Amino acid sequence: MSAKSPRPGADPTDHDVPDEHLVHRTGHWLPQDKRHHHKFLHDTISHVDKHPKPLHPVLEEFKEMVEQDSRLYMLFNLMFEQLPANKKYLKDPTGDAQVRDFNHLLQLMNHVLTTAPRWTVAKHKAGMVGVPVNALLDWPMGTRAGFTVFQDPKVNAMMKKVLNVWGEFLKSPESAKVLDDQPEHWFGEHGVSSLEEVANKAARTSHKFNDMFVCDPSDKYHGYKSWDDFFTRELKEGIRPVAGEDNDDIVANACESRFYKLAHNVHARDRFWVKGQPYSVNDMLAFDELAEQFVGGTIYQAFLSALSYHRWHSPVTGTIKKAYVVDGTYFSEPLYEDFTAEHEADTHGECTSQEYISAVATRALVFIEADNPKIGLMCFIGVGMTEVSTCDITVKEGQKVKKGEQLGMFHFGGSSHVILFRKGVKVSGFPDYTEHNVPVRSELCKVSA
Repeated sequence: MSAKSPRPGADPTDHDVPDEHLVHRTGHWLPQDKRHHHKFLHDTISHVDKHPKPLHPVLEEFKEMVEQDSRLYMLFNLMFEQLPANKKYLKDPTGDAQVRDFNHLLQLMNHVLTTAPRWTVAKHKAGMVGVPVNALLDWPMGTRAGFTVFQDPKVNAMMKKVLNVWGEFLKSPESAKVLDDQPEHWFGEHGVSSLEEVANKAARTSHKFNDMFVCDPSDKYHGYKSWDDFFTRELKEGIRPVAGEDNDDIVANACESRFYKLAHNVHARDRFWVKGQPYSVNDMLAFDELAEQFVGGTIYQAFLSALSYHRWHSPVTGTIKKAYVVDGTYFSEPLYEDFTAEHEADTHGECTSQEYISAVATRALVFIEADNPKIGLMCFIGVGMTEVSTCDITVKEGQKVKKGEQLGMFHFGGSSHVILFRKGVKVSGFPDYTEHNVPVRSELCKVSA
């Protein structure tokens, strides 16, 4: 199997970050400047410790499940005990872990469940923690116990319940309060300028947010009813034209996203959990009966950031053959080597686990029979990760779709997406590594006879 993948890159939130504070993160869901991660943890922990409140019922259920299961109780405690005892791994000046133990984690999650993501504004610059639960678990989930516990089906089923509660809050009017122009809110100076920069760099334009996205700038929340309404915002007509509308040999880009990897002659089953992971078709496609057609084929993968547009669009004109969501893990990342004080955690973890999560994370599978016989059956996979795992498919089996039409969306996020072509389909001209997103509905590649 041959493949090419990118170097770590930059985005609008990591300009001029000193090397000692810079952490390259593929999806940019946590800040490149680790000082913002530390500030988020400090502020959240300080607030929670000063203002304790009863746990939400779903977290009480989580607590009871762990405490009544000796194995899970041991693993959740070991997850924190296995953190190296030094300041680098989020120790405070007293030497105590900032997220101290499982019960403390529950208290912090209790706060997150009624809080929408916002920006942090510090003396050095502004930053954004797009995945607050992941920020709480960033180091613990990298331990050997963390790897084990977040592979547990009971834990993942419970995490789904917890994250569904947070999702309900993010769809509520209360969550829209972070959508005004205060400095740490999304239409403040830092938030809106970063949103504009990411969208404009993709298409080499210079539009304002209001020119690109459906909104009502006269409303203090820009017309968005909730955080989720803002996150799943729609593009205005004409902002992302469909490439080759009358040319079925041109395949359109399904998501506004940055190139991650291109692989050919992919295997049916491979060791997706090892460093330098290959793709494993049967695992990615959840052993669907259609998976065999993609063995030996081509895979293109690209990732989305918290600042990206999050709706998916059909790469081709054709018919939906199947469309469904596969439940998976939420906070699992591969454990390549032991995480110790002598051997630091993988700071490129999100980058080096993209293939892994394509096989184990919650994901949406959309099989499309292209009208172009040179393409035939192809597959789109929307891949979720950590708390950004809500995949919402908006098409149905048997539905006819035109190239560029909506297939679905990520509600609060989505790690990456994958396009699969069958063995023998000749596709070329894919985008290579860039520092910015490839526009949605622009030309992804061409197919030839």
